Amino acid sequence: MTSHTASLFSIATGSSEPIYRQLIEQTRRLLAARVLAPGDVLPSVRDVALALAVNPMTVSKAYNMMETEGLLTRSRGIGMLVAERKANAHNIREREALLRPTLERAAEEARQLELDPDAVLALFNKILKEEP
Repeated sequence: MTSHTASLFSIATGSSEPIYRQLIEQTRRLLAARVLAPGDVLPSVRDVALALAVNPMTVSKAYNMMETEGLLTRSRGIGMLVAERKANAHNIREREALLRPTLERAAEEARQLELDPDAVLALFNKILKEEP
C-alpha cells in the first residue's frame, strides 16, 4: 500500500472541463498507467484542495463520484483507497476510451491537412514503435 501526495494531481484553470472532472480523468489515467495500484491511499480531500487551491467540496465530489463508480473505496481512519479491480477486457476498453479523444483530435487534424489515411496510419505506427 503506497500513500500518494497531493502533487499527484494538477488542474488546468483555463479549461472548460470542470475541476472535479479533471481530477476524475487524471485518476483514470493514473490507474490505466498503473501509477495507482489497488490498495494505494489517495491524498486527503483537504491536502488536494490546499495544493490545488480549490474548494474542498470539489475534491470531495470527485472522490465520491469515483467511489460510486467503483474506482475508489473508503476506509475508516485511512481515507480513500484505490479499489481492487479484476484485469479483464473491460479494463482494456477503459484504456482505449481514455485514448480515443486524443486520436479523434489527431484524426480531425489529419483530415484538415488533407493527409492520406494510410500515410497517417503508417506515421502513427512509426511513432508507436519509437522509444519514449
